[in-house]
Amino acid sequence: MAGYRDLLRTPGVARIIAAQLTARFPNGMTSLAILLHVEQITGSYGAAGLVLAATSIGQAIAGPVTSRWMGIWGIRRVLTLTTAVCAAAGLVMALVPLELIGFMLFGFLAGLSTPPVQSAVRTIYPKLVTSRQLTPLFSLDASLQEIIWILAPVVITLVATQAGTVPGLLLIVAILVLGGAWFILSPEVGRVRIPRSRRAFGKVLGKPTVLLATVIGFLLIGACSAVEAGVVATFGHGGLEAGLVLAVFSVGSLVGGLSFGHIPIGRWAMARRLIVVTVGLTLTFFSLSAWWLGASLFVAGIGIAPALAVMFAMTSASVKFSETAEAYGWIGTGQLIGAALGSAAAGFLIDGVGPVGAYWAGAALAVVGVVVAVTCVRGFPDLRNRDASPIPDTEPVPVIT
Repeated sequence: MAGYRDLLRTPGVARIIAAQLTARFPNGMTSLAILLHVEQITGSYGAAGLVLAATSIGQAIAGPVTSRWMGIWGIRRVLTLTTAVCAAAGLVMALVPLELIGFMLFGFLAGLSTPPVQSAVRTIYPKLVTSRQLTPLFSLDASLQEIIWILAPVVITLVATQAGTVPGLLLIVAILVLGGAWFILSPEVGRVRIPRSRRAFGKVLGKPTVLLATVIGFLLIGACSAVEAGVVATFGHGGLEAGLVLAVFSVGSLVGGLSFGHIPIGRWAMARRLIVVTVGLTLTFFSLSAWWLGASLFVAGIGIAPALAVMFAMTSASVKFSETAEAYGWIGTGQLIGAALGSAAAGFLIDGVGPVGAYWAGAALAVVGVVVAVTCVRGFPDLRNRDASPIPDTEPVPVIT
């Protein structure tokens, strides 16, 4: 923890972490708020699911696109535009009477304009700290983001059930605007300029490290989403146990990230972390009691934030600075698709064999992640004796002869 205290004393680091967590806080609230609001308006969870699907598709498309725009028009311009459009779409969904197609359209627009704060901040980090501090910073970031997934669902559920779904959506818009403004106006954001990438859009996926990070992110988040669906199915939507078990899952990730973030990253780091996740998820097979699931998922959670930290560090170390934002955008898209497919697979298995099917799906996805990490181990960079800073962008310098 002393290392993290020194890290947070570095000028600008604590401020930019707090600002980006606030700006991203709506990410943990939006899906649940839309689900509750659309179901209340239409009386159908199926309709709410369609709106959430449209929103997720918009987010998946936007990830690499808006991230790449930051190298063309600048971080602040892109974040200001996307924040404004996303807030406007949220206000329409909250205040304007809409039919299902209208909710889907504005949900898609809200997803499409989701501010690329995550890509921006992970591109900025290498400019704030020394190369020695970068890997611990990625680990701290991956750990602290669990605060969003612990607190945000609780906050939006309380507001939506006590005050109504419209105030819930308005709260999301308010945090989006205020948190976004805090991040956008942070001096660190203004000091960093992402060079325009000279490579064609999508070419960065051709780098084995970025492709590996995207695939493993897809599998890891898919596994987590399947398990989350299983927990809800086990205890019911209104069960207090579901919220507590999922909170313990996130606390495990927070503890794992803070405890092991200082460990140097070798080629086998990802495989070891995913094995921890797989063991924890496999333990869920033996009992569906709240105590056993909580303990099992705490173990699984210990590997999640460290695995995400490996993804961020290996990506940063393997691409040019001008390509980092787009690379993180693709990784985010992979995670979104994984979340959607993991939830869908879990849903079918829950209908077919009961809640345990969701835990089977989660463990299976985690096992595939371990297999990918082991068989492709040579594709992971060894960062034990090097830093995770991006490759500098260079260009020919004219020489007068």
